Amino acid sequence: MSKSVIDRINYFVALITEFATAHHITTQQAYLYLQRYKGLDFVDRFYDVEHTYSFDNTVEDLTAYCKRMGGTLS
Repeated sequence: MSKSVIDRINYFVALITEFATAHHITTQQAYLYLQRYKGLDFVDRFYDVEHTYSFDNTVEDLTAYCKRMGGTLS
C-alpha cells in the first residue's frame, strides 16, 4: 500500500474517533452513522480540502452534511 493510502486510512480512523468523541457516542456508532448518512462519502470526495482543516472544523462539516442527509445529531 502506498503512503498516501495509509495516510488517508489513518485520517479516516482519527476523524471517526473525533466525531464519536464530539457527539458522545462510540466509534462503532459514529462509523455506522457516518456510513448511513453519507458522511464518509463526503469526506472521501472532498478529502483534499477537508484534511487541511482542523478536526473540529471537519466534524462540524460532517455534522451539518449528515443532518442535511437526514441525520439527527447536532
